[in-house]
Amino acid sequence: MRIRYKKWARPELEQSSFYVDNPEELRGKWKNFFENPNLPLNLELGCGKGQFISEMASNKLEENFIAIDLVDAMLGLAKRNIESVYGEKNLGINNVVLTRFDIDRILLILNEDDKIKRIFINFCNPWPKGKHRKKRLTHTRQLEKYKNFLENNGQIYFKTDDEDLFNSSLNYFKEAGFEVIKKTYDLHNEEDFWGDIDNIQTEHEKMFSAQGIKIKALIAKI
Repeated sequence: MRIRYKKWARPELEQSSFYVDNPEELRGKWKNFFENPNLPLNLELGCGKGQFISEMASNKLEENFIAIDLVDAMLGLAKRNIESVYGEKNLGINNVVLTRFDIDRILLILNEDDKIKRIFINFCNPWPKGKHRKKRLTHTRQLEKYKNFLENNGQIYFKTDDEDLFNSSLNYFKEAGFEVIKKTYDLHNEEDFWGDIDNIQTEHEKMFSAQGIKIKALIAKI
């Protein structure tokens, strides 16, 4: 998603208690960043404006969350969304952290000691051109990286509107040695698809659904 430059974003992020500007320094030590380091640790790749992570983290205070994006403007909006949602629920922000990093180089900031329980990938760029497909967050080469820090039986939760990306991803997961344990081509017709997790609709999800586009989703585990 393209977004206009926001001059306030960088200063606000730098002043935020739940933003990390040098994530490389926490590689292998992410649990220690949180007030309660003993809670399960989850990861959202490409958090965008933060609609998902703000609701997910505030709904599951018994778990910790890292949300990554590459654009300051996006992260600035995510910061404000988290503050708004937690404020409405009268909660302290102590189980979620935002950070700026290139997901293609994710092994520079996460390793086997971080033990990620779940990875969330919501409506990532489908990169439809053949020469760009390796940039997909669900591509085999990326999935191989995630295996380095997913805990035993760790899971990936994936949603998209793009059928080609979804079908290709089914093959990517198989190639990378993951088992797809649940899948659907019409998420909104599947009650309790995510189990103990609510289906939090992002801005993209609402937009595509309003256009009559069915949402595809899967859960995969190592």
